[in-house]
Amino acid sequence: MSQAATARRRASPGGFRLRERIRDRDTAVYGVLIIVALLFPMVTIYATDGTALVSHATRAGYFVLLAIGLNVVVGYAGLLDLGYAAFFAIGAYSYALFASPQLDSSPAHHAFHITFWILMFVALLAAGAAGAILGFPTLRLRGDYLAIVTLGFGEIVPQLFYNFDQWTGGINAVGLIDQPKLPVWIQGPWSGDGPFTVVQNFSFNGDPVAYYVLIVILIAVAVVLVSNLYRSRLGRAWMAIREDEVAAAAMGINTVTTKLLAFGIGASFSGFAGAYYGASVSLVSPDSFLFIVSITVLVMVVLGGMGNITGVIIGALVMYTVIFYLIPGLPENAVSLANNVGLSGIVAPNGDWPGLAEETQRLNFIIYGVILVAMMLLRPQGILPSRVREQELKHAAVQEEETVVEQVHAS
Repeated sequence: MSQAATARRRASPGGFRLRERIRDRDTAVYGVLIIVALLFPMVTIYATDGTALVSHATRAGYFVLLAIGLNVVVGYAGLLDLGYAAFFAIGAYSYALFASPQLDSSPAHHAFHITFWILMFVALLAAGAAGAILGFPTLRLRGDYLAIVTLGFGEIVPQLFYNFDQWTGGINAVGLIDQPKLPVWIQGPWSGDGPFTVVQNFSFNGDPVAYYVLIVILIAVAVVLVSNLYRSRLGRAWMAIREDEVAAAAMGINTVTTKLLAFGIGASFSGFAGAYYGASVSLVSPDSFLFIVSITVLVMVVLGGMGNITGVIIGALVMYTVIFYLIPGLPENAVSLANNVGLSGIVAPNGDWPGLAEETQRLNFIIYGVILVAMMLLRPQGILPSRVREQELKHAAVQEEETVVEQVHAS
């Protein structure tokens, strides 16, 4: 039987390799994500007769880009960055200022309208340079001290965009941002546009499907780049610094330069996402880059699984769905459930009772917090952690149990 099985495997090596690849968790997850990404627009448009879910997916996409970039800093190099939204803001304003009439009313008195495809890389370089500038004087710090410095940087940048209102519009934001354009675009049933047609001089003009295709391509490029970095010599240096910086330095790794590259590369992905955000939303305001954005992206990385790209993508999608889709819909769903089960008496306000919808709205952040605490208690390594991280946590748990047993026996 074993010889027959071996013969069959040799006769169909392609099928055998496919089964081996499916057994690899990350490869299987990538396969599922690709299939879902290809089918999602068509299925949701025909199921809901609208593009609302596709719009949600485009917004989730730039959070995925942010999480992939922060994973380089936190997951690979082990550096706690609490000001990641600052680089997101730099990328967004890099695009908004040079693709809108904003600078016409500035002291420069001249507006620029540079194409999105150029400014996307300008935003990437601007955010990466800001990461390097921040990192150079501060990366000799470690742990909590580095986190405090990045937190301060994250608070300073939005305030700069507030106060330099002659250039950035301040609290009035930057609007009328140019849309990306392509010489040719194909529309068809998959985008809900009827028969296949070739559109010349296509402008995105807020088209959710076009932005969805763009963000999927950007995420695919980011995944390829980060995967190659992870397997490179630089990636191994990041791993060594994360595990033991003193030992890495003793082995000849320039820890300052290596950490600086982690900061710069991670920040550049944030600039990438910022340019996309500015184009898709068409309005860039300092209020969109507050501390809560940095924490949200960090939560996505930790809950997904630090150091693992597939885990980070899943974590970003799950947390976006919870924060921006499920929790905002809780009041309406609670009222509908109460009416269906015969508890309509608690729906309307009555005396000190504000009504079920208002009370549920007040509990939003409590529910969010409970979800985070439960996740960390039940699966501290994340949804799909890297195998190294998973083994580290298991080893730490075994050591803790052994210590407790020794203390019990000693007493």
